[in-house]
Amino acid sequence: MTRIVATLALCLFLTPAQAQDAPAPDKDGEVGEGFSLLNEGAKLLFRGLMDEMEPAMRDMGEAMGDLQPALRDLLAKVDDLRNYEAPERLPNGDILIRRKADAPPLPEETPAPKPDAPSADAPGIEL
Repeated sequence: MTRIVATLALCLFLTPAQAQDAPAPDKDGEVGEGFSLLNEGAKLLFRGLMDEMEPAMRDMGEAMGDLQPALRDLLAKVDDLRNYEAPERLPNGDILIRRKADAPPLPEETPAPKPDAPSADAPGIEL
């Protein structure tokens, strides 16, 4: 009986030592693997977002291309934005952008009518 108790005590005494001798898990490897998984997940997320946003971005690019001639005309008429005061909102909701008093005068140019725009003297148009 004493032999069984001695053997059991010896086993219990050596068990923690065996657990300490076991190789510890490689924490750097686990952390590195975790970061690489997070990196891959972020890449997949952004790829999915880009795939969803690509048609909208393409449509917006086409719309901006369609607006480009009108914006060029507007900028030609406005001249330099530094020649204008800050916008002012009126109580009725209108927005005024006044030209500064010391701004150089605008060039006197009358815009040529667009070829596809109807004129006032065209047949079928009444004023």
